[in-house]
Amino acid sequence: MDTSRPSCSLLILLALYILQLAGCMNAKINFREKEKQILDQILGPGRYDARIRPSGINGTGPAVVNINLFVRTITTINDVKMEYSVQLTFREQWLDERLKFNNLGGRLKYLTLTEANRVWMPDLFFSNEKEGHFHNIIMPNVYIRIFPNGNVLYSIRISLTLSCPMNLKLYPLDKQTCSLRMASYGWTTDDLVFLWKEGDPVQVVKNLHLPRFTLEKFLTDYCNSKTNTGEYSCLKVDLLFKREFSYYLIQIYIPCCMLVIVSWVSFWLDQGAVPARVSLGVTTLLTMATQSSGINASLPPVSYTKAIDVWTGVCLTFVFGALLEFALVNYASRSDMHRENMKKSRREMEAAANMDAASDLLDTDSNTTFAMKPLMRGGVVDSKMRQCEIHMKPPEKNCCRMWMSKFPTRSKRIDVISRITFPLVFALFNLAYWSTYLFRDEDEEK
Repeated sequence: MDTSRPSCSLLILLALYILQLAGCMNAKINFREKEKQILDQILGPGRYDARIRPSGINGTGPAVVNINLFVRTITTINDVKMEYSVQLTFREQWLDERLKFNNLGGRLKYLTLTEANRVWMPDLFFSNEKEGHFHNIIMPNVYIRIFPNGNVLYSIRISLTLSCPMNLKLYPLDKQTCSLRMASYGWTTDDLVFLWKEGDPVQVVKNLHLPRFTLEKFLTDYCNSKTNTGEYSCLKVDLLFKREFSYYLIQIYIPCCMLVIVSWVSFWLDQGAVPARVSLGVTTLLTMATQSSGINASLPPVSYTKAIDVWTGVCLTFVFGALLEFALVNYASRSDMHRENMKKSRREMEAAANMDAASDLLDTDSNTTFAMKPLMRGGVVDSKMRQCEIHMKPPEKNCCRMWMSKFPTRSKRIDVISRITFPLVFALFNLAYWSTYLFRDEDEEK
């Protein structure tokens, strides 16, 4: 009896121990606590120095940083300041073997940090940046992921305003290339090298809408620079934008054509309607000048001639020419009137002289016989002239002269010629303009 009791108690204790051990085995591991322990282990004081760059591949050579971008939005492209604004997600990835850790049998994929100063960071900067800021709503849009093999992924959302030098010779039928340049500020290529991530280094949001441009394509390239202090690694993205022409067609080209055509209405008005023709010519000229100044106000003052300058300049010349045409018509009208008055006065003088001669013939009877002789001579001369006219061929008549003979005054002829000449020359100008700027070669665009 006494020996059996200790054996039973031992069995009970053994069973309790086995149950407790099984419960411990089935208990869940607290991964957050493990992450804290690993971070303290690899980033603890005296273990990691963020001031020292990681070693390169196989422990030698420069540190290699792979970069990729995701373009979220392109808000504005400013022609006056020659800049554009972009919001993007910027990512860097590199290997730092000092940050290797145990992944607990594959159950811990990576560690996440939100403080960039805890690890070494590449000294990358945007060389053509004008302004920039981070996003801190609701929390800072940045994270760092540390993978078990020591790979580090740095991701941040930033907004940048970048310079974009433009060639506006073909404006508004132009294409512009805006670059995004990233380079190392202090580390030379002996210590740090930037490379584009293999595969798809630059992604653009699908529904990207720009008010006056279309993003045709983008190209990635390298732009290493050499200075007095060494060679520095550099990457760039070239964004090719095509300007939307429909806006300028509706806002500039069609209104200018309408103003030029309206200025031709004065050719159909009576030459005596001086107030109507002057007011029409001056109004269209001032409107065209205002349109031209408004176009130039939205563009930077450049030293070369733009395509829009050629258009507005020629349209302004046509409107001004219509006003000068009325001045010429007015002068010709007054000249015609003066000539008509001179002819009228000359006819009156000739009629008065003939009447005086006739009265003299009637008063002197003695001169009657002598007066008949010249009349007879005149009759002989007239008969000879008629014989010559019979043998002469009639002059050939030109169709243009016949048509112009319908308008006896010079002022009317000027108006009629202007009705044909102005539209014809303007049509030829349009043919030359659009064939030059629309159907051009790719080399001429560049």
